[in-house]
Amino acid sequence: MQITVETLVQAPLEQVWKAYNTPADIMQWNTASADWHTTRSEVDLREGGHFSSRMEARDGSFGFDFAGTYTRVVPHSLIEYSFGERRARVEFTQEGPAVRVRVHFDPENQFPPERQREGWQAILDNFARYLQAGQSGA
Repeated sequence: MQITVETLVQAPLEQVWKAYNTPADIMQWNTASADWHTTRSEVDLREGGHFSSRMEARDGSFGFDFAGTYTRVVPHSLIEYSFGERRARVEFTQEGPAVRVRVHFDPENQFPPERQREGWQAILDNFARYLQAGQSGA
């Protein structure tokens, strides 16, 4: 069973899409808490293209690569990808002057589903704050 997180971003769809998929932007918003950061990001946004973001604790105690392959890309609407044996789907839906970003993902077995949901939600909330603060290069 997949886990779903979502946020409503008060920004134009084109700007939301670009900030979600641009490495320089990803490095600014892709964190669940202030004691983590993304030190590197690569995006080849096309079906069969690869992505990778290096996420590290700021104190250097731990880090990992969140990486995978895009399996379906519909510009300004949908991104599907696989990462390991897991899958995720990101939907971008215009709602008046805002965009709803909804992410469905397969949970892993190491941490409880609620903890995973909280982490992914925190990242998505950070994405919305980043865009609404006007920090995006988009």
